[in-house]
Amino acid sequence: MRRWIALLLLVVVAGLLFWVPRSSSEELAGGFTDYKVISHAMGGINDHAYTNSYEAFIANYEKGNRVFEVDLLLTDDGKLVARHEWTQHMTELLQQEDKLPQDRQATRMSYEEFKQSKILGAYDPLDWKDIMDLMERYPDIYIVTDTKEQEPEDMKHELEMLVSLAKARAPQLLDRVVPQIYNQPMLKTVQEIYPFPSLIYTLYATKDTDQDVIDFVSDNAIDAVTIPEQRVTRSFLSKLKKAGVATYVNTINETSDASKLRRMGVNGVYSDFLTEKDVESTSWLYAFGK
Repeated sequence: MRRWIALLLLVVVAGLLFWVPRSSSEELAGGFTDYKVISHAMGGINDHAYTNSYEAFIANYEKGNRVFEVDLLLTDDGKLVARHEWTQHMTELLQQEDKLPQDRQATRMSYEEFKQSKILGAYDPLDWKDIMDLMERYPDIYIVTDTKEQEPEDMKHELEMLVSLAKARAPQLLDRVVPQIYNQPMLKTVQEIYPFPSLIYTLYATKDTDQDVIDFVSDNAIDAVTIPEQRVTRSFLSKLKKAGVATYVNTINETSDASKLRRMGVNGVYSDFLTEKDVESTSWLYAFGK
C-alpha cells in the first residue's frame, strides 16, 4: 500500500513540475503588449540616456527587457540610423564634440561621421542594418520605431527605406517592428508602405481629444496608445481598456511612478532605466489595488 501511495505522490509531483498554467500561454499570445517596459532609445546605460547604442541594447536585454524603442533619422547622405536629433545639444550630450569639426556639430552627420563617432567615447552607434542584425540574433525582441524626421515626406522615406531593407534581408523581421504613428493621417501613410501587424498611436504631438483617440483606435484596430504622463486619467485609461487597447506612458524612470500608473490601470511604461523585473515588482500592488 505504501508503495502505491509513494508512486501516486511521485506522479502528482511530476505533473506539477511540468504543468504550465493556461494563463501563462495566453499571456504570450499578445506580442509586444505582453511586456510592461519599452526601453526608450534602446534603454539607458551607466546612467546615460538617449544613446541608441549597441551596448545599451545588450545591457537592457541582459536585464530582461525585450521591447526596444529606437529613434530613427537620415544622415546627410541618406542612410537610416539610430539618432534622436541632429543638434548641438545632442552632440554634447553624447560627448561627440571632439569627434567632429565645429561646423558639423549641429548638422546632419554623414554616414561615415556617424559610424566613426563613438558615443560617450565608448559606445557603438547603430544603423538600421545593425538593428536588423540584432533582431536576427535575438528573435524574441520587438523594435518600436520613433521616426524623428519632421517633414512628412522624409518620415515616409524613412519607413520606405526600413521596409525595403528588411524585405531584402528577411521579410519576417517586419512582424516584430512596431511603428509609432503621431497623428491620424499617418496611419494611411504607414499602411500604404507595409501592413505592419502592430501599431502604436503616440499622443505627444497630437491635438486629438480623448474621445478622438478612443474612436480612432477603436475603428482602426490600433494595438496600443502611448500617453504623456501629464495626460493620464483613470477615465481615459478605462475607456481605452474597454476598447481593447493597451496603454503605455512615457517616459518613466522611478518604480514609485510606475507603481502609481499601474494602479491606475496602465499596461506599462517607456523607460530609460526600469526593467521588466522592476515593474513586475509593483504588480502585486496593482493586482490588489493598493
